[in-house]
Amino acid sequence: MTKRPFGLRVSLSSLRWRTRLTLWLAALLAGLAVVAFAKLAEFALGTFFRLSSAHPWLPFLLTPGVGMMAVWLTQKYFPGIQGSGIPQVIAARKMSAGGHEVSGLLSLRIAFGKVLVGALALAGGFSSGREGPSVQIAASILHAVHRWLPHTRALRASDLILAGGAAGIAAAFNTPLAGIVFAIEELGKRLETRTSGVLISTIILSGMVAIALLGNYNYFGNLRVLPQDRSAILPVIAGGLICGLLGGLFSYLMLLPQRKSNFVLWIWRRNYPVLFAGGCGLLIAAIGWSGGGLSFGSGYGVTEQAVNGQISLPWHAPVTRYLATILSYYSGIPGGIFAPALAVGGALGSSMGEMLGATGNAAIMAVFMAGFLAAVTQSPITAAIIVMEMIDGHEMVISLMAVSFLAKIVSSRVSPELYQQLALGWLPKSTRPGA
Repeated sequence: MTKRPFGLRVSLSSLRWRTRLTLWLAALLAGLAVVAFAKLAEFALGTFFRLSSAHPWLPFLLTPGVGMMAVWLTQKYFPGIQGSGIPQVIAARKMSAGGHEVSGLLSLRIAFGKVLVGALALAGGFSSGREGPSVQIAASILHAVHRWLPHTRALRASDLILAGGAAGIAAAFNTPLAGIVFAIEELGKRLETRTSGVLISTIILSGMVAIALLGNYNYFGNLRVLPQDRSAILPVIAGGLICGLLGGLFSYLMLLPQRKSNFVLWIWRRNYPVLFAGGCGLLIAAIGWSGGGLSFGSGYGVTEQAVNGQISLPWHAPVTRYLATILSYYSGIPGGIFAPALAVGGALGSSMGEMLGATGNAAIMAVFMAGFLAAVTQSPITAAIIVMEMIDGHEMVISLMAVSFLAKIVSSRVSPELYQQLALGWLPKSTRPGA
């Protein structure tokens, strides 16, 4: 066997460490950006709720106005930040692997716009989350770092996009394990052995930044449940079927602008995007007013209080949240669906708890949260692990996995995979399947 000269071995070792240090620095920056976005989003939501509590009529002016401003800024200065951001990351990874330019989907400009306009949308009470946008923000930062690597062939740009997107989930939810699973199950569908160690350490480091700055918190608190037994079977089956049907319908409705692009409503949206956003904002304000304000914002605060037993959700909470989230997506603002989907699932679980004879309403909420998120994303392992890590509910891992897989099976009969289908809309026509 031919041995490498000592000088060459030292040089290669130095190159590897410089590559790792560059990536870890990028992971720190991505984590900081996600934390900054979380703080800004929290401030925006707090401002909206303070104003709307003092002036109940204000959302009828504020929500349409903010929606129009957000879409105008998106169209004029930040095209590419619309919606969740996860479809853009999926499309960018495929384009990058094929040697195509992705600056229209991932860049520092995109990351800045996502933070700024995403927080603005929350200040208007739109039913959107910051977790999906955090994926695009972190992926943009990691992708930008590729050109600064000591040797750009050390890692492919597409691998950094995958790591950045997963780091965004890890930092946004404070769930590093879920970030790794998300990279495999949704963004990449695989993780190659030759790069997995460095990329996984990058994902974990980004999540650790969030823990260091925000504390080692659980997203929805510490849910303590009794040991799971056969009494969990009925809630799991009911949750899988109900969430599967409603989540599949949710995905189907979200895909309508793409699948029925020649319908008059979507043509009007393309021609008058700012006015269309104002109309959506007015409807969202009306839904929020009729539902006692429970459908405004990401749903994080309301769901956290319900999971911890501080409030009881009315029967209409899942209905108003469901409709407000779809309208928020239709409006064209930058905003994710992870937190609203969890809120819909939690509200469904709260409504179904007594009907199912549940011994612990919080446990039923967790089951339905995992089921609805799995149905919408059709990524059951990611959904189960996210909910398990968010509520410190490791005792429920079997129930969460079971409901997630059942909901995914039912949802797949109603609608194709949401993020993968939306990603097709961001791909150049020449790179789409069947082109």
